Amino acid sequence: MNAQAFLYFLISLMILMWSANFIIGKMALREFPPFLLSVLRLELAGLFLAPVYWFKCRAGIRKLRGPDVALLAVLAICCVGNQILFVIGLSRTTVAHSALIIATGPIFVLLIAAFMKLEKITPLKIVGMLIALGGVAVLVQQSYTQPGSGDPSGQPTLAGDALTALASTAFSVFAALGKKATERYSSLAVNGFAYVAGGAMLIPVLLWQGSGFPFARVSPAAWISLVYMALFPSVICYLIYYYALSRISASRVTAFIYLEPVIATLMAVAFLGERVTAQLVAGGTVIFAGVYLTERG
Repeated sequence: MNAQAFLYFLISLMILMWSANFIIGKMALREFPPFLLSVLRLELAGLFLAPVYWFKCRAGIRKLRGPDVALLAVLAICCVGNQILFVIGLSRTTVAHSALIIATGPIFVLLIAAFMKLEKITPLKIVGMLIALGGVAVLVQQSYTQPGSGDPSGQPTLAGDALTALASTAFSVFAALGKKATERYSSLAVNGFAYVAGGAMLIPVLLWQGSGFPFARVSPAAWISLVYMALFPSVICYLIYYYALSRISASRVTAFIYLEPVIATLMAVAFLGERVTAQLVAGGTVIFAGVYLTERG
């Protein structure tokens, strides 16, 4: 296998692992409370990244200055917020809604970058954002009209969609500020610090949340799901993502990322029994069109 083919293999694997994260997250939520699951995921991701961060980035750590420490601390807070809001949001909406709302991330990144005067908003970008928001409105309308069931995680809800949107916003702040941080430090250093520092901040929360939880009753499948969420989408996928960005353009990588909501939805239909409705297809199509115009504008 040549280098180019191997790169595209890694990107395809990354998209598959990110897509599967929605399904595996749903499975883990059957046995873990959402808040505890998100904290455990962050702690494990921090443990997985800590050795890599230390051996690859310890020279850079010694050069940290006051403003850089503050910036990296904000990034760690955004990382924590994204992870917690994503899992709690996933517990209250469907995989399809969660994946499609996460797909609007480039719009939030653009708005934040424009506010920081790092990007310019063109008329075409404005049109794209409005179209994408129209697609989100279609999804939200479904959250109001879809009949309820006994399981709040098996149906779209306004609260779940809103929490997922907040998770996407937190990640977008991380991505926008991360561009500034990577001017001085590597992507690995920025991500490693975010997870390691975020995990350290959450140790008291872990002790509080886990004190009364019956860990002995958790099945091996749920533990494996937790490890998967911490290791593959949180660590390995981001390492592949930044490796890919160092070799091909961001637009070519993004073209693959568009497949994530589609694959996640198909997986949800196959493994979780979720339904594909006309509103879901319409909303997803409009969102894709809007995000595409925004990125090309």
